[in-house]
Amino acid sequence: MALHHSHEKNHRQTRRRRGGHRALQPRGARGDFLFCAGQIPVVPESGQIVGHDPRAQTERVLENIKIILRDQNLDFSHVVKTTVFLTDLADFAAMNDVYARYFTADFPARSTVQVAALPRGAKVEIEVVAHYG
Repeated sequence: MALHHSHEKNHRQTRRRRGGHRALQPRGARGDFLFCAGQIPVVPESGQIVGHDPRAQTERVLENIKIILRDQNLDFSHVVKTTVFLTDLADFAAMNDVYARYFTADFPARSTVQVAALPRGAKVEIEVVAHYG
């Protein structure tokens, strides 16, 4: 894979923060796009899942994504696509209330799907695609 930009080194691997959890690592980049693997509500310092409340879990997931984006000198305005996985679509409104605080303009395309289960009993998982432009 040939990368053509000054952030080539960052494209290949996100630096692991002290006490960081492997679940916070993006999985790859192509050209001008960062493809962030689905993030669950893991507290980076402890590796534990945040509670059972979909609002608290969504907040933790988006804070984890913020860590990844910042590490790549990006923010939520660079996100062009999200996929939200919920174990119960009845939690959509609670998730969306939190989600709307992070995405405030130039909203990314979003897909939301209900799944039978998520890793470690999480209720929410979000993956993002961000553009380095």
